[in-house]
Amino acid sequence: MATLTVWKFDDPEGAQRALDLLERMQKQELLVLQDAAIVSWPEGRKKPRTRQLHDLKGAGALGGSFWGLLFGLLFFVPLLGLAVGAAMGALAGSMSDVGIDDRFVKEVREKVTPGTSALFAMTDNVVQDRVLEEFRGTRAELISTNLSREQEEKLREIFVEEHETV
Repeated sequence: MATLTVWKFDDPEGAQRALDLLERMQKQELLVLQDAAIVSWPEGRKKPRTRQLHDLKGAGALGGSFWGLLFGLLFFVPLLGLAVGAAMGALAGSMSDVGIDDRFVKEVREKVTPGTSALFAMTDNVVQDRVLEEFRGTRAELISTNLSREQEEKLREIFVEEHETV
């Protein structure tokens, strides 16, 4: 079962350090990193910077449309006005079908603020106690949503980009 996790840090660079840690843990076979994106929100900026990790080409990698929709829902709806906000609200309802509910959205919005960063990761086969132990010293705050097998399949059906094989 895949897990969408959000690791929140109290500085704009923490998410990048966490990504390095996750990639190291993947090499140790403590998890499978299917896809990820970073949000960095320096103090004084009106909105965060977002970056999808395009170098992940695995079968589980989600497309940019997923990350764009998720980040739009989380960070940009209040900035876009009522008409766009209403449309995003409708899309938010469909996201709950894949395990991303109002509670998750509200919690991330409240915690990922100016001066912070976050690593959004879709992982599988996690050796949970070892991964949590590795993160203990990072002062990260974990927000997670566990996706059921059905929700994971629906998410992939909607958002997985086809990767061409050469």
